[in-house]
Amino acid sequence: MFRKAEERAFKDYLRIFGPAAFFTVLGFIVAYQFVQPAPPKKVVIATGMKEGAYYAYGKSYSEILARDGIMLEVLSTAGSVENIKLLEAETGGVDVAFLQGGTGSLATADDLESLGSLYLEPLWIFCRAHLSVKQISDLKGKRIAVGREGSGTRVLSMQLLEVNGLTSAPNLLVPEGGNKAAKMLLEGRVGAAFFVTSHHSSVVKMLLGSEKVRLLSLDRAEAYTTRYRFLKKVRLPEGVIDFEKNIPSRDLTLLAPAAQLVARKGFHPALIDLLLQAAEGTHGPGGLFEEPDEFPSTKYLDFPLNKEARRFYESGPPFLRRHLPFWAATLVDRLKIMLLPLLVLLLPFFKLMPLVYRWRVRSRIYRWYSELEGVDPRIQKDDSGGRVEEYLAKLDRIEDKVTKVPIPLSYSKELYDLRLHIEMLRNELRKTGEKNTFPEEKEQP
Repeated sequence: MFRKAEERAFKDYLRIFGPAAFFTVLGFIVAYQFVQPAPPKKVVIATGMKEGAYYAYGKSYSEILARDGIMLEVLSTAGSVENIKLLEAETGGVDVAFLQGGTGSLATADDLESLGSLYLEPLWIFCRAHLSVKQISDLKGKRIAVGREGSGTRVLSMQLLEVNGLTSAPNLLVPEGGNKAAKMLLEGRVGAAFFVTSHHSSVVKMLLGSEKVRLLSLDRAEAYTTRYRFLKKVRLPEGVIDFEKNIPSRDLTLLAPAAQLVARKGFHPALIDLLLQAAEGTHGPGGLFEEPDEFPSTKYLDFPLNKEARRFYESGPPFLRRHLPFWAATLVDRLKIMLLPLLVLLLPFFKLMPLVYRWRVRSRIYRWYSELEGVDPRIQKDDSGGRVEEYLAKLDRIEDKVTKVPIPLSYSKELYDLRLHIEMLRNELRKTGEKNTFPEEKEQP
């Protein structure tokens, strides 16, 4: 009997807990559809020429991300214009790129987002020392190296030359930049050259130390920053490059766009946090033109700020990222949506199901008490004394059925209590029958 009872108990468990488990598993499957994919292990970043700052910073980022198991492939390019094309490419493109401020107008797609500006890149306009040039408009009729095709230097140069009316003849614009443009300037093959790069650049240091060329100070810097909001007016203090040689020999005013980090829409949020932490560690201390903690920043952007990046700037790295390794924080963050079926389905179901199961098992026992009421002489109002044999027979049938009720061992106490109550009722019926068979004689007066 007990074996059958245990088999019946197992079936009861399946009937009650089975649907609850099914709907819970279904809830987990549905919730999993909304779980964000794991961040890719490899990311490609477009930088610039290998001798430039973009490439150097890309290598620095790569080393930082490698600590968390992310491979950042640093791709050398011609500059910002090419980087925009790579970001917009449907295949064979890049995930993220450095862009120079002011180049965003060249983008043709609307699926690029900025992760923030990183540091200021001064515009260095060098001209031959003997030329009488005080401002950009004085370069009229001169050969000017405006930067390579595809570079941010060329974009900014053309904007400033155009506003000064110098983009057509008799000027000859030479599409060269970097070391080659510097060499042409020193040899006198061009009268001026534009460079957008860090003051750490070997080209800038070489030209500042040469007596053949001089750096142009932009007296109308305020006007340029009013026209072009992505530019900032900066000051190059006297002697700051070389105190011993007093380079530069006087304070100079320069213009500086901000380098920014741009990604495609849909770039993994976890990698955004990781890249911005790398940027914070790299650019946060500041520099010659940046105050400490001024960058990375939400200013000087050409594209809409990514919402995950905005959250980073407002509240810093996520809580999990501050206290867990990257892989663990990412895993927990991705699976947090799985708490929904756990809280909404699993916990309520498995809190309620034991109660349902207990009620179901006990109902097999308690329903017999209504049968017992039908043969209880204290409840029945008819002549129970004359029906004692009928009630006893019915009670025997009830007991016979009760002994066959499959009950798990953990509920056997309730079953034995029922059988005890049957026996008590049987004794009560027998007493009632004896009173009817041997009535007490009345006392004689």
